[in-house]
Amino acid sequence: MDHICSIQRVALATELKPNRINLMFRSTTFRLTGWYLLVLMSLSVIFSVVIYRVAYVEVETRLERFQTTLQGPNDLAPHITVADDIRNTELNQLKANLLIELFCVNIFILVSGGFVSYFLAKRHLLPIEKAHEAQSRFTSDASHELRTPLAIMKTEIEVALRDKTATPENLKEILSSNLEEVDRLSKLAEMLLSLSRLETNKLKLGPVNLNKIVKSIIKDFNQPLSRISFKSKKQQIVNGNEMAIADLVKILIDNALQYSPKDSKILIDIDQQDNCAKLEIKNSGPGIQPEKLPHIFDRFYRADSSRTHGEHKGYGLGLALAKSIAELHNGEIIATSTPDVETTFTLLLNLHFCIQAKTKN
Repeated sequence: MDHICSIQRVALATELKPNRINLMFRSTTFRLTGWYLLVLMSLSVIFSVVIYRVAYVEVETRLERFQTTLQGPNDLAPHITVADDIRNTELNQLKANLLIELFCVNIFILVSGGFVSYFLAKRHLLPIEKAHEAQSRFTSDASHELRTPLAIMKTEIEVALRDKTATPENLKEILSSNLEEVDRLSKLAEMLLSLSRLETNKLKLGPVNLNKIVKSIIKDFNQPLSRISFKSKKQQIVNGNEMAIADLVKILIDNALQYSPKDSKILIDIDQQDNCAKLEIKNSGPGIQPEKLPHIFDRFYRADSSRTHGEHKGYGLGLALAKSIAELHNGEIIATSTPDVETTFTLLLNLHFCIQAKTKN
């Protein structure tokens, strides 16, 4: 009962957390908008004061010059008095007009600047918000994947401890099952660690023989010759990290082997496309539905929920790791699939001699 209650509390917290995050980013957006608007209005007011002073002084100076030209013999004194009255009237009218115009301009800047400030604040916070959402989703998915094997192990151990009639064979079976779950946890931890390292470290790049790596990985899988067909017109030397590219190729071949009939053939072809080396891996089988294809590189995403059961259990991290490796090499992975016919993964990597040529130029 306690275990069920804890799961419910975790589920409730997971549902409430996005709402708190949305409120936090909304509040931050408004605060940032306020700061933008404060800076904008401060500058606007300063410029308004400067414009007011400059315009007032300029007009006052011109009117004084005009009045000076009217000064002459004493018999023009009445005219000078009239000129003073006109000058004062014009200055007062100028003050009023300037204040009204500058006030209207500042109101316009306040309204339009508010919209622009909100847009800029929203735009600047959007990448942070997306990164935070991705991190939260990743943490939630990872926690879920960790809880499942731990719950299985806990249940099996509790049953074994309560069963006083358990035989050595029963206990051995439980230990074997627990060992299987430990292996799954170890594999998950390794993949999470690999993803973390890829995000924080820079890979050391150099010339890598793609053909040699593919041949070595095929040999490591120890499959019958009729299972994997490999062909290449010539050696392709790419610019990359050998260990990382080997992991990438291993993930793609393993994915093709797992999700295709055991008596089917995996077709691997290495060629050149424009300035890139192209690795193409095809396998027959159930394929991937069109609506699920854009998400297969997302972390913990599985196009077929049945992939988590049976002989081959996966966490949905392999293709995410492969995509991260490709992106760190300025490469690209393209997936195409025809349901119930075949699935193709195409990897494009920069050729080494192209990188050298760009460097020399």
